Amino acid sequence: MSVTTAFTANEGRTYSSAPAPGFRLGSSGLVALSWLVPVLLLITWEVLARYGWIEPHLLPAPSKVALTAYKLTVSGTLLHDLAVSLLRAAIGFAIGGGIGFALGTLVGFSRIAEAVIDRSVQMVRAIPFLAVLPLVIVWLGVGEGQKIFLVALGVAFPIYVNTTLGIRQVDPKLIELGRVQGLSTWELITRIILPGALPSILTGVRFSLATAWLALVVAETIGAQAGLGFLALDAREFLRTDVIVLTVIIYALIGVVADSLARLLERRLLQWHPNYGAVR
Repeated sequence: MSVTTAFTANEGRTYSSAPAPGFRLGSSGLVALSWLVPVLLLITWEVLARYGWIEPHLLPAPSKVALTAYKLTVSGTLLHDLAVSLLRAAIGFAIGGGIGFALGTLVGFSRIAEAVIDRSVQMVRAIPFLAVLPLVIVWLGVGEGQKIFLVALGVAFPIYVNTTLGIRQVDPKLIELGRVQGLSTWELITRIILPGALPSILTGVRFSLATAWLALVVAETIGAQAGLGFLALDAREFLRTDVIVLTVIIYALIGVVADSLARLLERRLLQWHPNYGAVR
């Protein structure tokens, strides 16, 4: 019997549950609604800036920021700095994500590994980026290694924690069912445990995407010669608030795009899951 039907013992008949009353939006309507508040904020910002309620040197109008973006794009400066930052974030994410997943899988499956690894990882995880930055500079200098290391460091922990948690939260009855069906240990891992842990792992990926950019912003403010962080820092020296606001907006847009890609990945990989199979 499906979850949308109910069986009555007295009459032996099946009834379809009626849809809940109320106004519903389609997927396109929900997407449009999600952009309503940002658009209203931009319009309000533009109006306040044009009529002098906001000082231009403190917060320039969106139209001026858009013009600055156009000029920097035509000159090639913006695209170059954006590409440099994206490359750093991608490399750091791949390294940190791989390490976090490997350690999380090991700790998730082994109590001995948890006793050996987890406490040290949690201690390092508690250290803020700014506290470890001077030591990283001493170790790696102010080149690309320092920036990629900080990104990898920030990315590793959310994936590590969520991978461990996801493996530990797999229903033991499913594992027992797999053993009854004669699945080998490898088949239990690949067909039951890891798929069951996948929602938590992908949640860690979403958190780590945000952390990657946070770490990169910190890293690019020290000794960088290119990148969005360098662009904002250089603009600060000349009081170019339009460029600074532009970099902030770019960071926000990158975050939205990254989170949308992570959601798309969730829908593709978790089609079998009742909470992810439907369009979100």
